[in-house]
Amino acid sequence: MKELLILSGKGGTGKTTLTAAIACLAKDKLLADCDVDAADMHIILQPEQTERHDFISGVKAAVTPEKCTGCGTCLEICRYDAITLDDKAAVDDFSCEGCGVCSHFCPEDAIELEPNHCGYWYVSHTRLGTLVHAELRPGEENSGKLVSLVKQKARERAEQEGVGLILVDGPPGIGCPVISSFSGTDMAIVVTEPTRSGLHDLQRVMKLSMHFKVPPGVIINKCDLNMDLTAEIEQFCRDAHVQVLGRIPFDEDVVNSLVAGKTLFEFKDCKAAQSVANIWQHIEKNL
Repeated sequence: MKELLILSGKGGTGKTTLTAAIACLAKDKLLADCDVDAADMHIILQPEQTERHDFISGVKAAVTPEKCTGCGTCLEICRYDAITLDDKAAVDDFSCEGCGVCSHFCPEDAIELEPNHCGYWYVSHTRLGTLVHAELRPGEENSGKLVSLVKQKARERAEQEGVGLILVDGPPGIGCPVISSFSGTDMAIVVTEPTRSGLHDLQRVMKLSMHFKVPPGVIINKCDLNMDLTAEIEQFCRDAHVQVLGRIPFDEDVVNSLVAGKTLFEFKDCKAAQSVANIWQHIEKNL
């Protein structure tokens, strides 16, 4: 079983659109959306949920009103301003970091640490195969743990179905969710665009990929919007001994396909689709 991870240094480079397009071409695959902070693969694939599970991670403080005497000890020692006091103490879940100081020092043992419900993870059926995805609740952290959980469940499901490829739509940036997504990956594809910030973000992601010894490949999206920077990105890749898997030209049919709720190959045989088809041939050879 192989894992192909598609990343970008920032959001909006076309990572998810490309992943969905590749899903049309890849055979014997399972999809995993690891962009748990802002998942959007479901917008294109319109999945039918077959499983829904709670994601529990970390703890939050909770006050037992019957025990609370309103002494104000917790209010004084909470460094996150998560406690309010109006006769009885109350905890603001969005501000609480679950550090446990209030619970430890409460003279009446009126505060306990309870498991934190951070979100959900799902297994869904789509027209392109099984999709394992997740949803982090607003303001919650631990997205790196949720990414690890999504990948774990995707592998379990892939083994059950006997598929040979897990196609992972990764999170943008270089933070904890991205680091978690590198675990067990055979190849990372970094989608960039010909802008100065695009080159900078590409350099950061490639450095991370090499640190984890995951061979990267690069795709330059909307390459014809700035040919000078496209050439600069390609030169950087040559100097770093990283393969440029292909270029995708700017194509209005990409936007039109998204508006129609379809992948690129389901919508129209356009120049962008032809480029992606050629890129997929290079990816298959590398895998």
